[in-house]
Amino acid sequence: MNQFETTVDNRHRNEKAKIARFSRIIRLSLCGLTMLIAAACTLSAQESPRAGAEDKRILWIFTNHRTTDDGADLPKLTPKGKFAIAWGDATDRAIFAQTAFISGLGQATNANPSFGQGVAGYAKRFGTTYGDFAIENLTTEGIFPALLHQDPRYFRRREGTPRSRLGYAISRLFITRTDFGGNQFNFSEIGGAAVSLAISNAYYPDGRTVGNNLQRYAVQLGFDAASNVLKEFWPDLKRKLPRRLVPRDQP
Repeated sequence: MNQFETTVDNRHRNEKAKIARFSRIIRLSLCGLTMLIAAACTLSAQESPRAGAEDKRILWIFTNHRTTDDGADLPKLTPKGKFAIAWGDATDRAIFAQTAFISGLGQATNANPSFGQGVAGYAKRFGTTYGDFAIENLTTEGIFPALLHQDPRYFRRREGTPRSRLGYAISRLFITRTDFGGNQFNFSEIGGAAVSLAISNAYYPDGRTVGNNLQRYAVQLGFDAASNVLKEFWPDLKRKLPRRLVPRDQP
């Protein structure tokens, strides 16, 4: 390889590294934006809203099929019920909106370059991104909870100081309720997310290194924690938004 080819090769590698960093920054920024929205809910929460029917989605793009009140007298969730929650989250229209948006970002930043560009490249990104969502929902809300007798629902506390509720929401990433009412390490979330990430290596030709997988895993868990915070404070935010923006009874 002559000097010119070496220079071109190095420049190509640098460009790929910049694109990868930019893509990671976007993903982390989206996660951070979700946390900022949740923090705003925390700061604005001054009273505990009364319990009511749960919305199927939050801010139009986040699914909310598995949230209920902590003090609600609910029957034990059967394996069929757990898979029903996973199916609801995996097929909600909000998931397809998220998938389209994230796929567009991937197309713009040329994430996973082997997918290429154009319609074919976008289709590959859309399919793999949706696969990420669907497989994680299936493992963390259906398969693992059914096998380990853990409840995949998020039990909203509603009561307490904003700080205590924020800590509770984040802690639910690592602590969950069992089918028998006790608390247990959230093997379903932590283990299910790890399994879904491992499966994704089968259809992502780029970024299969240990470092890339650990980074994706951290972003994934961070997004899940932020999602819990949004679920906890959604009633507080909803009460403060104009009715024309967030109908009180979503279809």
